[in-house]
Amino acid sequence: MQVELLNGAGGAASQIEVPDTVFGREYNEALVHQVVVAYQANARQGTRAQKTRATVSHTTAKPFRQKGTGRARAGMNSSPIWRGGGRAFPNSPDENFGHKVNKKMYRAGMRAILSKLAKDGRLAVVDGLSVEAPKTKLLAAKFKSMNLSSVMVITDDIDENLYLASRNLPNVLVVEPRYADPLSLVFYKKVVVTQSALAKLQEMFA
Repeated sequence: MQVELLNGAGGAASQIEVPDTVFGREYNEALVHQVVVAYQANARQGTRAQKTRATVSHTTAKPFRQKGTGRARAGMNSSPIWRGGGRAFPNSPDENFGHKVNKKMYRAGMRAILSKLAKDGRLAVVDGLSVEAPKTKLLAAKFKSMNLSSVMVITDDIDENLYLASRNLPNVLVVEPRYADPLSLVFYKKVVVTQSALAKLQEMFA
């Protein structure tokens, strides 16, 4: 599989060969959907809670007499059918939203995503990415020269200058190969991988 090779000054220098074992697989939409949904579900904390009819603030007095009013019988205003009453099936603060995805399925899904990016021209390789000072405008100018607006950078060497320069750019994400997640790979318009990170991705997902 051939992908775009970017130089440091910007523009496409040439094409580079990437391994088909990771970047030349068929796209499995159902598998990618399952992997992305599982990633989002596993990120949920599930710390919200709702009150039952036993925990809402209420009086134990009968709202009105049992007979003679023409209304339905009511014993307590904490009933779930009353305004301000408790929930019948409340959300618990320890609810688990996690989805289990086997390692084999996860690696296959990541390979499918990377292959789709390479096929659609959304994947590029660069020799290295660095900035001389921790200045956001330096990194923004470098991305502008490369014609990159929404970009995820996967590099094996994130120095302090690169980290500080990238953290305030809203449409830029710089991560190490082990932190490349399926949701970010799908979200960003362009994924730029350094040469060293390319070998690491091949080692992880081949």
